[in-house]
Amino acid sequence: MKKIFLIFSAIFFVNFSAQKKGKDYSEILKSKNIYEINAFLRDAHPDDPRRSVLKPRVMEMMKDYIKNAKPGDSKVKQMQDWLAMLKRRPSTKISFEEMNANIKKKQIAKYQKELQVGQAAVVYTPSNPQNVYIAPTIATPSAAPAAAIPDAEASEFNMLMADNPVEHKNKTVKILNSLFDNDPNAKECIVMIENKSDCNIIVRMEGIGITKYRLPVPAHGDNSIVVQKGDYLFTSIVCGAQYASQKTIQKPLMVALGSSAKK
Repeated sequence: MKKIFLIFSAIFFVNFSAQKKGKDYSEILKSKNIYEINAFLRDAHPDDPRRSVLKPRVMEMMKDYIKNAKPGDSKVKQMQDWLAMLKRRPSTKISFEEMNANIKKKQIAKYQKELQVGQAAVVYTPSNPQNVYIAPTIATPSAAPAAAIPDAEASEFNMLMADNPVEHKNKTVKILNSLFDNDPNAKECIVMIENKSDCNIIVRMEGIGITKYRLPVPAHGDNSIVVQKGDYLFTSIVCGAQYASQKTIQKPLMVALGSSAKK
């Protein structure tokens, strides 16, 4: 299961060179692929002479893509963002601090909007007890067919998502206060879960004693919760697959779970 850990100084980034990543850019000057050239610009040494050729080339490619894109193309915004960054800097690579700031800014805007409208801004499909499907471990012609597993958490997920207006307002205010709070001595901090799967999930966080939290996270969405700092066991069922991980929470944390799965 793919796990990604991002956000607000919770995780350290280690940047490897292109050689350490095992990427072969020996033929990069022949490339006509936006993503490949973009990756090279992020990985290559600042003094690599190929930059002077490839940066203007990929910028023109991005402009052409935007110009010829069909209405509603989801890649256009990404190309526009990359193009704006390349006009200001050598590549689209951003620092850990910049990434944290961007995520925090988006979260603040999201919860401020929810506070204004008095309800969750996210649109989601309620769960139901229909089967979820888990793909076989090994994708070979002889592999067993995917197993169907009932969604035993459907009712619980729907109940957790159905906050009344007062509960939702109190929760939103608490999350916003945590996002704005930079006090390292605070006893609580925010945890954000990003769900990259096709299934609604519940993430359970069990701490010491009776300290427990449940966070419903819609498919391809995210949700946040303010928790007491400490050691926790995170568990979830993601499209029928079990997830478990121990985490020490002393700073704001984001965990991304799952990848696309059939439901």
